Amino acid sequence: MKLDTISVIGLGYIGLPTAAVLASGGRKVIGVDIDAKTVATINRGEIHIVEPFLDALVSRVVADGFLKATSTPEPADAFLIAVPTPFKEDHEPDLHYIESASRSIAPVLKRGDVIILESTSPVGATEQMARWLAEQRSDLRFPANGEEWGEADVAIAHCPERVLPGNILHEIVHNDRVVGGLTPACSEAAVALYSSFVKGECIVTDARTAEMCKLTENSFRDVNIAFANELSVICEKLGINVWELTRLANRHPRVNILQPGPGVGGHCIAVDPWFIVHSAPEEARLIHTARMVNDLKPHWVIEKVADLARGMKQPVIACMGLAYKPDVDDLRESPSLEICLALAEQGLGRVVACDPFVDALPDALTAKDVRLVELDEAITADIVLFLTAHGPFRAIDAGLLDGRIVYDACGLLR
Repeated sequence: MKLDTISVIGLGYIGLPTAAVLASGGRKVIGVDIDAKTVATINRGEIHIVEPFLDALVSRVVADGFLKATSTPEPADAFLIAVPTPFKEDHEPDLHYIESASRSIAPVLKRGDVIILESTSPVGATEQMARWLAEQRSDLRFPANGEEWGEADVAIAHCPERVLPGNILHEIVHNDRVVGGLTPACSEAAVALYSSFVKGECIVTDARTAEMCKLTENSFRDVNIAFANELSVICEKLGINVWELTRLANRHPRVNILQPGPGVGGHCIAVDPWFIVHSAPEEARLIHTARMVNDLKPHWVIEKVADLARGMKQPVIACMGLAYKPDVDDLRESPSLEICLALAEQGLGRVVACDPFVDALPDALTAKDVRLVELDEAITADIVLFLTAHGPFRAIDAGLLDGRIVYDACGLLR
């Protein structure tokens, strides 16, 4: 199978590292993104996201001519689609990015091409992608789920990403991959691509199981986080230190309670369980409840801070951390960002934000007169609210916080 040229559609937190790793193996990689600024940045050998070691890798493969970015898809031997899959207001999955990507690559497809959907997707999305492609290219034969590939002209599969921001370049190569083709031959074609750069095991299943696998992994984590978050609310009511409690409980050999936080963020855990709930609303009761617990936790934190600010005359409230997890710049579905915005909207005082990994505030915050400040200014605020456990925050001299009201929502000071 010829796999000399690979196209990666979507150059975000997953697409760009994947494109760079593929290019580092000496393949020609064409990265496609609808954002002209992103395309220009990458073609300069620079990056638009924060990820350790990615900047040096992109600089090298662009300089060597193995990676280029464009806004328009070009012919290739394989297409990896890594575009966002958000949900709508009612938590219905929003597949319009996948549809747009599918329709954009359709004109350049040829016989023998491999198309792999990496975007985390609701069950059935890979089959829908095949239908969108077939609508655009009636001259090509596309595989149908469960049927033998036989005379189909292209291979279509789902292979969800399973990486941790902050360690993506390592995990893209070393993690196991679940590969689900629409047919066995589609799976075989996808495995041929991944086995060329993945050192982990490529495990074959069908497309629907591969889709559900990623949703299940993140829903499992969401349920466990919800237990910790609910426990923190209970402990607050009963006057118990939740950090001490979990430390003691986890000394049991079969107990591993996670750490509570201000909520759950990121594009995966905060989103994926809703895909299952939408597909089986009557059956996914525990998953639904866990989502509600985690979605409500930011509001609980906001109420606690409001209580602290009550009676104070225009206090300065410093929101320490905006990213959804430590030591990254990713603001997607971030509860920290939600809390900061809500505090500014309530007019409890003057809100400032401090995040050493964020260069500029989102428009929603600047519209509410929130300023991005350095660490030394943030810790002079009247109320210092720790929301994201960034490494630089751990190095703060506790004595510098004397005289401040400190609220630790992420366990930074435990």
